[in-house]
Amino acid sequence: MAFQIPGFVDGTRLAGADLSAAANQFTFVKLNSSGEVVPIAANTDKPYGVLQNTPASGSPATVMISGISKVQADADLTPGNQVGTSADGQAAAYVPGTDTTKYIVGEVLTDNTAAGGIVSILFNCAGAGRGA
Repeated sequence: MAFQIPGFVDGTRLAGADLSAAANQFTFVKLNSSGEVVPIAANTDKPYGVLQNTPASGSPATVMISGISKVQADADLTPGNQVGTSADGQAAAYVPGTDTTKYIVGEVLTDNTAAGGIVSILFNCAGAGRGA
C-alpha cells in the first residue's frame, strides 16, 4: 500500500494552469517562467516536485519537493526502480547511463499492479540531474 512521509513541501506557489482534476494529484509538476506550478509536458522536463492537491488556476499549489510521496505510475513499477517523470507527469522507470536526457529523481518503495496505479517513491527534485 502506498504511503507518504513528507520532507520539504512548498505551498507558496500558485497554479499556472487548471490542476483541479483528480488525475493531476500525485503527478510530477514543473515551474513555468513566472514561477507558477504547471503540468509536465515532456519526459525531458525537469520536475519541481509532486503535486499534493488539486488547485484551480491561480490557487495555491502544494508541491512536495523531497521526501516519500505517493505518485501515479506510468507502468507497473517495482521496488528499486529508479524513476523520473513521463510526458504526462507520472513516474516512469529510467536507467542511469542509458536514459541520459531524462531527470532521475527517486526510487520506488512500493509496488503497483498496473499503469496509472499509485506507488510510493523516495525522491528529491531539488538539484535534480539527468541520468548520465
